[in-house]
Amino acid sequence: MAASRLSLRGKKERTGGAVPPAARLSRNADALAAADRHAEAEAAYRAALAADPTQAGTHNNHGNALRALGRTEEAVAAYRAALDHGLDIALVHYNLASALRQAGRAAEADRAYRRALVMQPDHAEAWNNHANLLRDEERLEAAAVGYRRAVTLRPDWNDAHDNFGSALYLLHERGRVEEAARLAGLWRREHPGNAVARHIGAAIAGEGAEPRAPDAYVRQTFDLFAGEFDEKLAELGYRAPELLARAVAADSTSGNGASGDGMLDVLDAGCGTGLCAAALRPLARRLTGVDLSGGMLERARARGLYDRLEEAELVAFLETNPAAFDLIMAADVLCYFGVLDDALSAASAALRPGGRLAFSVEALGDGEEPPHRVATHGRYAHREAYLRAALAAAGLAVASLGRDTLRLESGVPVSGLVVLARKPDA
Repeated sequence: MAASRLSLRGKKERTGGAVPPAARLSRNADALAAADRHAEAEAAYRAALAADPTQAGTHNNHGNALRALGRTEEAVAAYRAALDHGLDIALVHYNLASALRQAGRAAEADRAYRRALVMQPDHAEAWNNHANLLRDEERLEAAAVGYRRAVTLRPDWNDAHDNFGSALYLLHERGRVEEAARLAGLWRREHPGNAVARHIGAAIAGEGAEPRAPDAYVRQTFDLFAGEFDEKLAELGYRAPELLARAVAADSTSGNGASGDGMLDVLDAGCGTGLCAAALRPLARRLTGVDLSGGMLERARARGLYDRLEEAELVAFLETNPAAFDLIMAADVLCYFGVLDDALSAASAALRPGGRLAFSVEALGDGEEPPHRVATHGRYAHREAYLRAALAAAGLAVASLGRDTLRLESGVPVSGLVVLARKPDA
């Protein structure tokens, strides 16, 4: 996470009488920076400093403008100038540290963060961003301690909670299981109202998992992830939409299901950014998407492929749309449910006779005892036998069920169950 920009007045600005030219130029530059007109602000700060190079606050703000323009080495020099001219405060050391980190000068950034934290121990952003630096260097236990301090200082800061969970996950994956579990247990107990702490903390601590991931956890996670969702999944070789589209197409051409050709009412359940939309649009007379995350829906809307998009919890949405759909697709959505009874029953009720449900979940090995289990990344995996029993209980018949790789996780293939189920004809 980038450091917050700061606006510090030049030390020589006067409160009475005529405003000196340099201070007037600095004020104008501040206004330009506040309007995100960074190139103009940078030029105005340079003019102000040419008029009076001793303005420490203006050097700091010049550094902020330079950073916004990606000129990090020049920003480093500007922050150092602010310090040299007497603005020796935590926020300038913090800005300097952030610029040094961006410039790839990790050791210097580490020292600057530590100096900022000595001067201002309650600076949550400095704790968080220093922990980001430590995480980048694989100093995961120290990073986790930093994130823990950040969320203690700002308990409602979702980004820091998400970072804390990521550090604990990596610590666990690197074999530091006991230390990760200890910190996760503390996190969960210290922040019982935070959805990420509640869900991921329990998974990493090995404590009792809830029947499904909390709605607030899902919404928070995907709102934070929305901007980079498509790119990250591409890096992971994400295949669930392709595999489900293939299963639906194979079923249609076999004569067992409706061929589609633009005449189906289709629901993209947990549609996210709309990665399934291109495959579903040719089948649909009307294509609806539903998701908990408003941030994801903004990106789905931008695709221009949906007739309707709804921000809602999936089971509640299905229950209020009985017999509304000929096809429901849920790509990597039911992996946020451990117990599948409610979700599958609601999907069955939302299907018309002969309608189909296509979905994917992560697979537990056949020899594993529990019917489902939450992993340290927060998603549930299911046993095939449990899945078949839950589908039968919901009145859905298995049309096809296969195992395939859904994506990579830490470079390791994630085995999934790719399922097509059908509601019997009336």
